[in-house]
Amino acid sequence: MKNFLKRTFISLLVFSFSLPAFAEVSVIVHPSNASSISNDDIKRIFLGKMKSFPGGSQVLPVNQSSASATRKAFDSGALGKSASQIKAYWSKLVFSGKGNPPKEVPNDQDVINLVKDNPAVIGYIDSASVSGDVKVVAKF
Repeated sequence: MKNFLKRTFISLLVFSFSLPAFAEVSVIVHPSNASSISNDDIKRIFLGKMKSFPGGSQVLPVNQSSASATRKAFDSGALGKSASQIKAYWSKLVFSGKGNPPKEVPNDQDVINLVKDNPAVIGYIDSASVSGDVKVVAKF
């Protein structure tokens, strides 16, 4: 019985430390943006394959820093790729002169500030950070 309780406690402890990895990520745009954006469009925008919103206006994607938990969750959930796969993908495009990765900012608040000040910007944040200054177009 003692051994069972010890294993249960350790399992609960490990699970509690892994909870932040399951945080929901919200993709955000300026509130005036009327574009309907599919998950496929989001993927294409952040991989540099799509340069405008579906409505035709210019799009400027913004990433969080590569060390960010939100970035890791976005890369795997929205793009279906690991951080190393994303890095290799962009290295190849930069080397061949076919593209540059999105601008990086350090945190949710910086993404919110860029999005609320520029209708062309699209970014992602932890869903807990969503404010009335932005519009959520997708969640992962």
